[in-house]
Amino acid sequence: MRRFHVDTEGSANPGVRTFWHLTPAFDVVGADGELRCSLVDDTTIAADLDAQAPPRPGWYRVVSDEPRLLRLVQRHADPAEGIGSVLATTAELFGTAVREIGGVHRLDDGAGATIAMAAPLPGERERPCEVVTPPFADDHARRLEDLLGPARDLGFTVPTEAAVHVNLDAGPFRDVGAFRHVVRTFGRRREELRGLFGTNPHCRRLAPLPAELLEVVERDWPDWAAVRAAAAATPVTKFSDVNLTRVLRVRPGPDVLEVRVLPGSIDGVEIARQADQLSEVLRGTR
Repeated sequence: MRRFHVDTEGSANPGVRTFWHLTPAFDVVGADGELRCSLVDDTTIAADLDAQAPPRPGWYRVVSDEPRLLRLVQRHADPAEGIGSVLATTAELFGTAVREIGGVHRLDDGAGATIAMAAPLPGERERPCEVVTPPFADDHARRLEDLLGPARDLGFTVPTEAAVHVNLDAGPFRDVGAFRHVVRTFGRRREELRGLFGTNPHCRRLAPLPAELLEVVERDWPDWAAVRAAAAATPVTKFSDVNLTRVLRVRPGPDVLEVRVLPGSIDGVEIARQADQLSEVLRGTR
């Protein structure tokens, strides 16, 4: 099932720091109708790609500098539509028409301000494939191998910048002691943990937790609400070794704590082994 994946990319335009985009993504559904995994692009994967390669037919991205407008496009656009028609339903909302300029399909509002653009997707962007699984309650290695075994058989490999991200239920970490332990662990033991897991040195979007957060958790707090408010006021970001933004509810999305330091892998057994190690670290037994 084809859908859109939302992500960001850097901007070379003066005054615009980030562009938001929609790219092709696919949900894999079993015969029972249950989601098996989602296959999405990862814009941090670039080293193994030919940046000069022409776009493949049917591959495009929808770009906007305003995330709220892009979410509006996502809500109304059909991802099965082609590049020339994907913005048509959004254009109806604004009472304007989509214009094609040099192969780029541009939608402006009535005052001429750009809403979004649909542009071909060059540079072999169809090759990177991040596998996103639904939550697994048990039998992790087998469930991962059910997905990764066929990928290996098809010739997929691990990209230069790859990482495995482990998402855990955020609920248990919304506790003063549990949250303090996570921050101390990833703040004080950063190099040790990177060595333990073999963190990929080429992986992008990793960083230490902010010093302000480490200072916050060392204070005495009466309850979770108090420490959450103080921690949320620090410069926490998704792109740290451990993503705490959703534990703190400062970023929308799945209700998870995300650990980002495991190296890229296409071996379900090895991923499950490292996930077990991570559980020991988070429990304080390692």
